[in-house]
Amino acid sequence: MAEPKTKYDRQLRIWGEQGQTALEKASICLLNCGPTGSETLKNLVLGGVGSITVIDGSKVELGDLGNNFMVDESCVGQSKAKCVCTFLQELNDAVKAKFIEEYPEALVDSNPSFFSQFTLVVATQLAEDSMMKLDKICREANVLLIFARSYGLTGFVRNSVKEHAVIESKPDHFLDDLRLNNPWSELKRFAESIDLKVPDPVAHKHTPYVVILVKMAEEWAKAHGGALPSTRDEKKEFKELLKAGMVAMDEDNYKEAIEASFKVFAPRGISSDLLQIIHDSCSEVDSNSSDFWVMVAALKEFIVNEGGGEPPLEGSIPDMTSSTELYVNLQKIYLAKAEADFLALQQRVKSILKRIGRDPDSISKAMIKSFCKNARKLKVCRYRLIEDEFSNPAVSELQKYLSDEEYSVAMGFYILLRAVDRFAANYNSFPGQFEGELDEDISRLKTAVVGLLNDLGCNGSTVTEDLINEMCRFGASELHAVAAFIGGIASQEVIKLITKQFVPMVGTFIFNGIDQKSQLLTL
Repeated sequence: MAEPKTKYDRQLRIWGEQGQTALEKASICLLNCGPTGSETLKNLVLGGVGSITVIDGSKVELGDLGNNFMVDESCVGQSKAKCVCTFLQELNDAVKAKFIEEYPEALVDSNPSFFSQFTLVVATQLAEDSMMKLDKICREANVLLIFARSYGLTGFVRNSVKEHAVIESKPDHFLDDLRLNNPWSELKRFAESIDLKVPDPVAHKHTPYVVILVKMAEEWAKAHGGALPSTRDEKKEFKELLKAGMVAMDEDNYKEAIEASFKVFAPRGISSDLLQIIHDSCSEVDSNSSDFWVMVAALKEFIVNEGGGEPPLEGSIPDMTSSTELYVNLQKIYLAKAEADFLALQQRVKSILKRIGRDPDSISKAMIKSFCKNARKLKVCRYRLIEDEFSNPAVSELQKYLSDEEYSVAMGFYILLRAVDRFAANYNSFPGQFEGELDEDISRLKTAVVGLLNDLGCNGSTVTEDLINEMCRFGASELHAVAAFIGGIASQEVIKLITKQFVPMVGTFIFNGIDQKSQLLTL
């Protein structure tokens, strides 16, 4: 067996050893191992999850050979859960795998406490009634839950947890934490010690742009009553001052300063997103509060006190044109400030833990350090109960989606994926599942759609006949290409939830295979 660091090298570069450890400790339960479930679990097994349990009461049929690559002819007539489990185990012998030959719907009804043993449940191809029951079970047991379903050329993925807090949200684009618009005393002193009018051309072109901007911003503020550039004309004038400071056309440091000048114009203090988190009711902590909210409570205190309106400094600086000596000194100043902020926040965390009757050392140094580094990028995701969404959706949003040309097809599929379950409950089969009944099924499905929309408070709204006809032509089939795509999205969400890195989707992800589009609906 390959060493873990070699085996998982590429993914370790994305979520690090901490994320990989979380995966390797995770216990995943899969409900229904058709192509959608099998593809989801395949990705997770290859990624190195700790253990998997496959729940499915069906036998492998000839039709399964055309859409599920994890069964073959020798499997026909055997337990589907057993065959898929055996195949998955072969992909990664480090993963513990077992199966239970039972229908998930029966298990949900007869043994709800069964699910409390897992880190996360992936429920695929479940009907609406079972989805609502399982959602309540998993929330009560604090088990993460993801629903996934493929149906012909459409499908959906929906996360469902009470609350999911993300420290390492890893946004694609985020402003460097350089504090050019609000430098602390050590950074100011360092900038003041450097002469921008130094006669040596080599020294002039190797002054870091951070120093240039701090000094120029300070000069501007003195001349403008303490205010930094805010209007378009002022920003233009500030850039012209930077250009005027150049003594040669090849001075890359000044070009970098001009390009980065927008960082001086950025508003001081904390973002509206972070403000919302620190004023969340959960930041009023007690002995039952999670570690995340304890650290948020400490952050709230830090911002008011040591931070002077700012969160802890991240402590890293980007590459820039500079002499080695100045760059290293600048780096040390940022690291020292970040360390001082960390120590201050750590002390506040310990004080809060002691105050609420918990061990002051129960939150690790590494966790607090990560929290400090990512304090500006914290995210909190909350999800509605499936039953609430199904019975009491945001009618205004629903109607907006139905009437919006950009979203009407995705919303149509969302309605139809629910309507086919109503159809199946009434007629013991899905629309278009049997030959010779297509026209009658189209009429029946149309009636189910109108009834569902009326129940949701959307009287008079409808789904196009073309979509209803397509849904009937799908015949409840699971196409491998669609199942693989839905499984890929679902497994990404599993990794986000388990590693607590990146921001999971909030809402229902709908795949529209007819137009090759994917959209997120929030209801």
